[in-house]
Amino acid sequence: MKRRSYFWTLLLVFGVALVTTSCSSKLKPLSQGNFNVTPSPLETVGNQVPVTVNGTFPEKWFHKNGIVTITPILKFGDREIAGTPYSYQGENISGNRVAVPHSRGANFTMNSSFPYTPEMQSSELFLRFDGRIKNKQSILPDLKVADGIIATSALADVRTTSPSVAPDGFQRIIKEAQDANILFVIQQANLRQSELNKRDMSDWKRRVEEAFNDPRQNVNVEVSAYASPDGGLSLNERLAAQREQNTSNYLESELSKRNINTDVYARYTAEDWEGFQQLVSASDLQDKELILRVLEMYPDSETREREIKNISYVFEDLAETILPQLRRSRITANIEIIGKSDDEIMTAWNNNPKELTVEELLYASSLTDDRSVKERIYQYVTSNFTNDYRGWNNIGTMFYAQGDYAKAKQAFDRAAQVNPAAPEVNMNKALLAIMDNEMDTANELLGRSAGASGLDEAMGLLNLLQGNYNQAAGAYGSSNTNNAALAKLLVRDYNAAKQTLEAIETPDATTAYLLAIIASRTNNFNEVIANLRAAIGRDRTIAARALSDLEFAKYRTNQEFISLLR
Repeated sequence: MKRRSYFWTLLLVFGVALVTTSCSSKLKPLSQGNFNVTPSPLETVGNQVPVTVNGTFPEKWFHKNGIVTITPILKFGDREIAGTPYSYQGENISGNRVAVPHSRGANFTMNSSFPYTPEMQSSELFLRFDGRIKNKQSILPDLKVADGIIATSALADVRTTSPSVAPDGFQRIIKEAQDANILFVIQQANLRQSELNKRDMSDWKRRVEEAFNDPRQNVNVEVSAYASPDGGLSLNERLAAQREQNTSNYLESELSKRNINTDVYARYTAEDWEGFQQLVSASDLQDKELILRVLEMYPDSETREREIKNISYVFEDLAETILPQLRRSRITANIEIIGKSDDEIMTAWNNNPKELTVEELLYASSLTDDRSVKERIYQYVTSNFTNDYRGWNNIGTMFYAQGDYAKAKQAFDRAAQVNPAAPEVNMNKALLAIMDNEMDTANELLGRSAGASGLDEAMGLLNLLQGNYNQAAGAYGSSNTNNAALAKLLVRDYNAAKQTLEAIETPDATTAYLLAIIASRTNNFNEVIANLRAAIGRDRTIAARALSDLEFAKYRTNQEFISLLR
């Protein structure tokens, strides 16, 4: 009897030990209460879905000989994407994983990010556990820790960002000045024949006559007479006045001989200190810095002259090289060249484009709203001005606006071959890089786009897509576009975002949809319905998006909301 009792006692002890050993080789499933997800629900930042999971291993949960790898899994439809795995180990395990004490447990943080695609809008975040104790797998079920994705930032659209059109250099009135100088002997004002017969005087007279006789040019004449700053002020004043008078009389006589009836404006300067300083600065005089310091230190003319003459060895050089050039009359022909009128340019384009310069042709493209005419003008420029990048760039912007991005790329690449430094070309290539999600390339190209029209919007878009919402809102400034409004919405400046959307000249489905999101965030149900109705009227596919969009989750049980979307 005692033997039988002993046998059963041994059997019981063995069984308890077996059960204990078996339980200790398994890990108990964790619950949602062990994890906190930020943000929850998930939210896109640019084109990524970042997530931070803060978790806790409870006391005595982690086996001393265990290894646990936790991987965030985003599930949507019949697909799933794995995030960054994190591995942890018990205190009896050697390795580089994070060690977890058995008795105390531990807190831990996991950061991960998923590249966003529209299919992920209806999704769930799970944690997947790979548990092992002494190389034996301990199976744990996937644990759901967060719902869906708010994908409002993904509404940023590179296709609606206007490419940069290279400007024309057309000027309706081109201003030109032609100068000639008549030099005088020291302390004299008479005109010498050798000065009047110089080549630059002959060229000057010919140019004035040509301008006066051309109906597309206007001309007037200025006379500026000077005396050098050496000598007394009263002498210099008399000399400069006489030089001006003699020069003006001569010009009026010459213009009269050629039947040129134009205005002659005259003035004189007694002591040309300004011209003196310019000539000294441009010279290679040995002590020119000393002279310039004297001019700076002494504003009074007499003191200046005395101090400069005291530097005797310098004054000799001045007397030979600088002062003779200041005893002069400068005559200037101010010419205005009047370009073709808008009507004349378009008439020439339609009848004989060869009459037009490249600047006039590019300007002609701005005179029409007919896309086919613009395209023909750009094609003509690319054929006849092959070394001008603007034709290729601008026709590329036409293809871009039409959604033919392959042709746009070919045109921008051709423009870059002609001028790789052109800011407009680099900006437009950056837009295509953004379209291909090549953000580093886009950033580099935009860095070479200073001066391109529309650069602020391109920079705003890049910042928007990279999650730099404050920078994006600043870059867009007062621009009235969907992307500009989205940037303001994402920094929660709802009033500014709404004002921007309401100022858009040609609102589309996205415009109304963004207004609906603002209304939802500010708890205005009537505006939610009104704006969603407008958005669906412009694009029926919006209904399906709105139905699964967590921006409107609080209205999913509302019958009016449901009936609108179905």
